[in-house]
Amino acid sequence: MESTITERGQTAIPAALRRKYGLKAHMKLVWVDTGGGIRVVPVPTDAVKSFRGMFKGLGLTESLLKDRREELAREQRIQRRH
Repeated sequence: MESTITERGQTAIPAALRRKYGLKAHMKLVWVDTGGGIRVVPVPTDAVKSFRGMFKGLGLTESLLKDRREELAREQRIQRRH
């Protein structure tokens, strides 16, 4: 499916997608830059639920855990010196 962006930056959501995802007039959408593309997520009445799992598969958890392990190793090396 495809749509065109107007000079004012507007675009239409294809009818098939509106039906499939229950998108209605005046609903809000969140535009997420994933680094490799753009993800458009409808915001339901309970906005907190809408963000649940949206960054899954991007490797953020693994990256944070790796950084924390490296930080812990640095702290341990410093403690051994003193």
